[in-house]
Amino acid sequence: MNLDHMYQEVILDHYKHPEHKGLSVDKDIQVHHVNPSCGDEITLNLSLTDGKVSDITWDGIGCSISMASASMMSGLLVGKSTAEASIVLASFMELMQSKGTMQGDEELLEDAVAFSGVSKFPARVKCALLGWMAYKDAAFQIAEK
Repeated sequence: MNLDHMYQEVILDHYKHPEHKGLSVDKDIQVHHVNPSCGDEITLNLSLTDGKVSDITWDGIGCSISMASASMMSGLLVGKSTAEASIVLASFMELMQSKGTMQGDEELLEDAVAFSGVSKFPARVKCALLGWMAYKDAAFQIAEK
């Protein structure tokens, strides 16, 4: 099995069995983002406790890439400090902007390195970043309060 095939399976697994999907009632903030290029949508609830991401829940509609990416993002960031979450976010954004030249830091991004191949397709990068940008927006809005 080649690496691209394995990565496709990881993405499909997160799409079929998403982590943290289903909006919780308890939240500090809720944001809604839409990818105008394709119509994918995500609503994300974020809760922070003592400077840590205590909960991320989300719901959305869209392609396997956007939904799997939201699943991976939520699984990666819950339990991290906001500073640690920012580092993970920056690493994922760098991977997505690499146009296929980077493999990503597997220790930091875990399953999200599966999106390295997606970075070769600019139209799909927006799909992969949808949930991550929703998190970034939510975290920024909480920090501004």
